[in-house]
Amino acid sequence: MRVFGIAILISALLVLGACGGGNSKQNNIDGHWTAALTNPDGSPAFDFTTNFTQSGGNGVSVTNFQFTSTSPCFVSGETETGSFMLSGDFSGKVTGAFGLNIQSGNPGGNTLVLQGNVNDNTITGTWTLTGITSGCSGSGNFTLTKG
Repeated sequence: MRVFGIAILISALLVLGACGGGNSKQNNIDGHWTAALTNPDGSPAFDFTTNFTQSGGNGVSVTNFQFTSTSPCFVSGETETGSFMLSGDFSGKVTGAFGLNIQSGNPGGNTLVLQGNVNDNTITGTWTLTGITSGCSGSGNFTLTKG
């Protein structure tokens, strides 16, 4: 009976080990992303590329950020901060909430905020731009694609 109990315990531990304890960074937000931001009428507003890396907890390290569209709101020296709350399932599908703030450097005083949802290699949501530079306000939708 004792051997049977030990066998059940070992089997249970193996099953639980297979279910959890995996690398939480698998199939995550790490990688190169391309963004397309549109105005409410569907016209292009901003485009950018960047790299995201999970940086402990819910933080996102944002590197190699570059607007690929021109705008008087963001000429140079932007500062980016991001966050996410990811979850997944047993098939590796990643979902969760995402946020990104972009502060202008030159000219100063403009802030672009993206809030959305991660669905595997795509993030969709809404953006809002507030600023002191003329014409630097607005809102719309965005899509970020990993690849």
